[in-house]
Amino acid sequence: MAAADSPSAALRRRDLCSRGIRLAGKMRADVVDLLDAYVEQQGLDASASVAAVEGVPLAAVERWDEQTGTQRLLENLAAYRAFRALLAQMLEEQREQLGEVDAGLGHGLAAVLLQVSAFAYHLEELLRLESRGIPGEEGDGPPPLPHLSLFEQKLRGLGVLRELAQWALRSVRDLRQLAKPSPATSGAPGLAESP
Repeated sequence: MAAADSPSAALRRRDLCSRGIRLAGKMRADVVDLLDAYVEQQGLDASASVAAVEGVPLAAVERWDEQTGTQRLLENLAAYRAFRALLAQMLEEQREQLGEVDAGLGHGLAAVLLQVSAFAYHLEELLRLESRGIPGEEGDGPPPLPHLSLFEQKLRGLGVLRELAQWALRSVRDLRQLAKPSPATSGAPGLAESP
């Protein structure tokens, strides 16, 4: 039996997945609260339509049920690394625009940024448990964006927060899938193996 499929590894994987599900749930709740505050503070319409934002990973995936556990973890890790860079950029833009006028929004962005960073680290732990190397961060962040108008920055921020909330939901779903008992004991491919 491979190390990643041992009973102790399976127990550790379920424990890490359970904690990750709680982290993602808390992060989603905080992002939804932040989204409400962001919309109000930026003077945006909550129902405003935002086109796909360059550099923002989309949570939707075709053939989700065909993905291996490792694919799920790697996609989640790449997404949260990108969100970490996008949120840091949003935080910097908020400081430039408002100074310390709206400390609440700045604190909210900083808190979500910390949660995203912690969740990315948690995903790295799961990948280590699966005996997979952790990919480097080159290319995971968003490409440098052209100078955007203030309104475009606001809309991009709205798109980032909306998609982050969707990723938190997807992460819960992915981690629930990973927490299921490994079919390796029945001769089927393990979570870390390709179909």
